[in-house]
Amino acid sequence: MSRFVRASKYRHVFGQPAKKEHGLDNIKVSSSAWDTNLIAASGKYISVNWNASGGGAFAILPAPSPFQALSNIPFKLPDIIPLARSHTAPVLDTDWSPHNDETVASAGEDGKVMIWKVEASAFEEWGSDHWEPHDFDPVLRIDASPRKVGQVLWHPTAQHVLASASGDHTVKLWDLGSPESPKSMLSGHGDAIQSLTFNPTGQLLATTCRDRKLRLFDPRAGGEAVRTVEAHGGIKGARVVWMGDRDRIATTGFSRMSDRQVGIWETGGLTNIKTTMLDQSAGVMMPFWSDNNILFLAGKGDGNIRYYEYESDNLYALAEHKSSDPQRGMCFLPRRALNTSECEIARAYKITGSGIEPIAFIVPRKAADSFQSDIFPPAPSAEPSLTAGEFFSGKTAPLKLVSLENGTISSVPASATPVLPPPVFPAPTKTQSAPLPEPAPAPVPAHASSPVLKSPEPTKPTPSPARDPTPIVSSPAETKLPSRSQSTNDDLSAIREENTRLNSELRDARTQIRNLELQVESMKANARKAAEALLNQ
Repeated sequence: MSRFVRASKYRHVFGQPAKKEHGLDNIKVSSSAWDTNLIAASGKYISVNWNASGGGAFAILPAPSPFQALSNIPFKLPDIIPLARSHTAPVLDTDWSPHNDETVASAGEDGKVMIWKVEASAFEEWGSDHWEPHDFDPVLRIDASPRKVGQVLWHPTAQHVLASASGDHTVKLWDLGSPESPKSMLSGHGDAIQSLTFNPTGQLLATTCRDRKLRLFDPRAGGEAVRTVEAHGGIKGARVVWMGDRDRIATTGFSRMSDRQVGIWETGGLTNIKTTMLDQSAGVMMPFWSDNNILFLAGKGDGNIRYYEYESDNLYALAEHKSSDPQRGMCFLPRRALNTSECEIARAYKITGSGIEPIAFIVPRKAADSFQSDIFPPAPSAEPSLTAGEFFSGKTAPLKLVSLENGTISSVPASATPVLPPPVFPAPTKTQSAPLPEPAPAPVPAHASSPVLKSPEPTKPTPSPARDPTPIVSSPAETKLPSRSQSTNDDLSAIREENTRLNSELRDARTQIRNLELQVESMKANARKAAEALLNQ
């Protein structure tokens, strides 16, 4: 047995769960069988896939801290809370913009991708006697696919660039300033896409798929993958995460004998460096990377969270956070929002049966009152490096970093950005680089225009009259249609009136759903009181 112990400043990292009153209770998590993390976090808010009637919904809540209770929000949430409800089928995934803590994207079984903006005043009156829940409204709707959209992911450096993975086995990249059609489409998947991840500069994108393959794409070139390799032998639940600014990615999955595995891959040729067997549990393993060179692994249905330090293409086990409460889903807080005074190097939000538990991962230090620079490397900043137009035109910029000590913004050194050899990314073919056909202009809801999401690209020229929507016939009794040039203004007016009518009907339907939910909760409360009265007799 070796007498030498590997030196590591993270050897004694431990997970500190929050007190009950510092978390959130009475959470109604979605019962959808689709495999995502169910929860996502920005520096200020969390989003949770919600189990709600009347279509799809997710909740937006202030991010709880393991060190103090939320000021306006009670730890046990009311039975009725404001929800983001505009999806007509269950919400499958949400993701917060890395450049704006108030902007979140959602994807659902209805094939829609929606963008939401959280106003600071949304939670001001929580807990007051006259408080009434008002649902959130999206600022942008995108018809992303005729089938369900299973994942959404923001670009790490380019502002207003979003990737979506849909049931037609494609990944589409969108410029939210002009969302009429995708800017790029990544194809070639043989089955459902299970996860996707960008590298830190957004030049590369990796996916895992139900066909057991790991793929690497140039997201701007479009088309099929530039590298494809057999990954984990099992068909269930493979995930992928980029390992910081290295040319390495980590995957989790199952072997053909249903053993849970974690693998490390070199991205230049997608060569497997090492695959490690973990155990034989059935829960999907969720990987999370921290820029402290730590890989966190949390299995669905497990009560424990493993974490490993990466060094020289090896994963060294640090410790394990154990709990008797199994996790249904999990996410991690962006590092720029951590509490450095408590030596908190990472924070997880864990969904239990009906609650959300914050878990702080802390490095024990004696001098915790001063900034510990050796355990807090610069974190990804909220400031974007590129606009959407610059990214899709081929420009690349390093990720901007923020010092956790004084908030100074800097860029990743050029030497830290992985550069792949030219053969990996051949010049795109004419088929790949050809622009997608532009669809006929469609009516855009009034709420779809938001100054937050305006693209810096030049405005699109007005379409010719030959591509205007078909004139609307107001009555079957009409025998003579006006000419197109005469009816254009009437058509636009009719479209606006129809949008107004549909929005009014939607608001009425939401009000009816909310009233029914209130009646159901009131009946449940009365039933509980009646049962207690009978027991006390």
